[in-house]
Amino acid sequence: MTDASAQTSLSTPVQYLPGVGPTRGNRLKKLGLRTVGDLLFCFPRDYEFPAPPKSVDQLRDGEPASLVGTITDAELVSRSPGKSIFGAVVENESGAVRIVFFNQPFRAEQLVFDRRVMISGQPKLNGLRWEFVHPKVTFLDEQSEIDRPEILPIYPLTEGVKQHEMRAWVTAAADALVDSLSEALPETLRQEATEALRAGGMNLRSPLPDVQTALRAIHRPEDRDALLGARTRFVFQELLVMQLALAMRRRQLTTSLQSSPLTSSALLDARITNRFPFELTGDQRAAMREIAGDMGRQFPMNRLLQGDVGSGKTVVAIYAMMLAVGNSHQAVLMAPTEVLARQHYQTLCRMLADSRVRIGLICGSLTAGQRRDVMAKTASGELDLLVGTQALLHGIEFKSLGLCVIDEQHKFGVRQRVALRSGGIDPHYLVMSATPIPRSVAMTVFGDVELTTLREKPPGRGSVKTYLGRPEWQRRWWDFVRQQLNEGRQGFVVAPRVSASGANTQQGPGELPDDAETELSSEEDVSSVEAVFRQLQRETFPDRRVALLHGQLGNEEKIRLMNEFAEGEIDLLVTTTVIEVGIDVPNATVMTILGAQQFGLAQLHQLRGRVSRGTHTGHVCVFTDGQQPPQEYERLQVFESTDDGFELAEADFRLRGPGDVLGARQSGLPPLRIANVIEDLDILHVARQIAQRLIDEDPNLDDAQWTALKAQVLRRYGKRLDLGDAA
Repeated sequence: MTDASAQTSLSTPVQYLPGVGPTRGNRLKKLGLRTVGDLLFCFPRDYEFPAPPKSVDQLRDGEPASLVGTITDAELVSRSPGKSIFGAVVENESGAVRIVFFNQPFRAEQLVFDRRVMISGQPKLNGLRWEFVHPKVTFLDEQSEIDRPEILPIYPLTEGVKQHEMRAWVTAAADALVDSLSEALPETLRQEATEALRAGGMNLRSPLPDVQTALRAIHRPEDRDALLGARTRFVFQELLVMQLALAMRRRQLTTSLQSSPLTSSALLDARITNRFPFELTGDQRAAMREIAGDMGRQFPMNRLLQGDVGSGKTVVAIYAMMLAVGNSHQAVLMAPTEVLARQHYQTLCRMLADSRVRIGLICGSLTAGQRRDVMAKTASGELDLLVGTQALLHGIEFKSLGLCVIDEQHKFGVRQRVALRSGGIDPHYLVMSATPIPRSVAMTVFGDVELTTLREKPPGRGSVKTYLGRPEWQRRWWDFVRQQLNEGRQGFVVAPRVSASGANTQQGPGELPDDAETELSSEEDVSSVEAVFRQLQRETFPDRRVALLHGQLGNEEKIRLMNEFAEGEIDLLVTTTVIEVGIDVPNATVMTILGAQQFGLAQLHQLRGRVSRGTHTGHVCVFTDGQQPPQEYERLQVFESTDDGFELAEADFRLRGPGDVLGARQSGLPPLRIANVIEDLDILHVARQIAQRLIDEDPNLDDAQWTALKAQVLRRYGKRLDLGDAA
């Protein structure tokens, strides 16, 4: 170890690494690399795999190849300022080839006579001589023995940092620190993971390596097998640390928090289920049993209820709330918007009309006096069920809160669980998601909750037919919409934005200016509900009741329009995604989605769910703004081909990639450095299983063999998941 490496630690500022300095150190900070340790664990984003060396007689036109030899001739020809050709001859015992570089005069200083090199590229036969144009050049010592070309790491870069510099700095960091690192994964644990991964079909030729071997191999792999072993070790370690944190969190919820047991009985179960005027599905009954089991314990239920559009999640939530009321406790239902909160309130009032259950609503449109009245009745226990938006429910006092139901909370993740307490007792939590969650996300972002899934749909629901429209179909499609309206049905027309300019609009339905354009003349207009409304109201359906709904309208106006649509007073509702969730109008059977490329698959599926509420067949046609790139068209083809929300969720996640789904902004969890939860789903499964076993056997990871691993868990997730010093 050199003197410089003896003074270097993981926390040494990166600028003090030999060859970096303050200027380059500031550039590296843009990549999040502030210390030498950051640099050491800056894993390559990809690798270059040069072709194996060949002799001249083995070369084939256009086939990637490498060749080792010596420069025997070189010439730089300058044709004009900035224009040059550099050519050289590389020769070995099998023959000679020519290499050519255009407008790279510096090559004349590198590729000098008698220099030994390895070139890699695609050879072309030029006359009688093989020629490589702009090959990759590796400079060799006289003593270098090349059995195979070196696999080269490709690191993330920023302005002012070159790839060869990053490689040199990472190598320097590895030389200085690798031998001093402590091992977080004992050999027995690595062996267990190896066997589990092999059983799952992964072709690991050797057990997962120790940290020193793995770090050297991931930055400078000898071969593909060494690279696979090294990457798998670090992916497993990263996912294991995450899964240990989530397992600690799950255990913490069952040991450090206390809830009132809300027990069920055959009599109470029958009293609740008999209120539903329809046959429950098998999935609904199974979900109710799981929830009743959780709520009967002395620690908080923390369960995610996910189900496809129309699977009956609200019925299950009502069952859970009635179970709380049946145990003389209160329940609260939180919705993301006032429109949806009011709809939940109306549903509860309708289903519990002849019961003694007292229901309250708190929303932004209440007067100050109405709000005070609801708050007072909630605090005194005069209200059993309270419905409202999440923002308005903070600071409300409950007499005896037993259950909190959160609708559509999946977008906010683990750090945004609402903290409502009553007399020091934590309520049970039931989180509902109408957007099916990919398995990998369920095991990460929602890894601290139990999962219940509804796949079965209630009988009698109409099917939905989906069409990927072409521009020339629009006139025929509007004729079909007219036919549906003539049969007494209603329809939606959805566009992604309010106005073409993006500016706020103050006009209500039917109050557009007289000089407004009446045709969709641009791609922007197709995406604007205002422009679409103008065309449909004045040109396409002048004899029909067409209304405009979007999020910039006041709550009272939105509620009025939705009520009129539900009552059949509006034939065609032109709208944005404000109707994405919770809108239940069984007579609406036809939907047109414009600018469909601007919506995600999950969002399109939620919109489609608005026309499958009744017994009639639904029809959805999606149109794009014009020519789409292949990946966008593929996405819409997937939407057209399946109405299974779970399949769509997995497809959407694969097509979009993990992106920021696991980033701090959405989930509260730090972004992953090397793992990819799509590509590494099998490793995630193994990490989750092993993490749960370790926490079951040693809840606080107190055994000395876990000291380094526990430190990583707490350092990375302790504050984010409120783990404290020990779970």
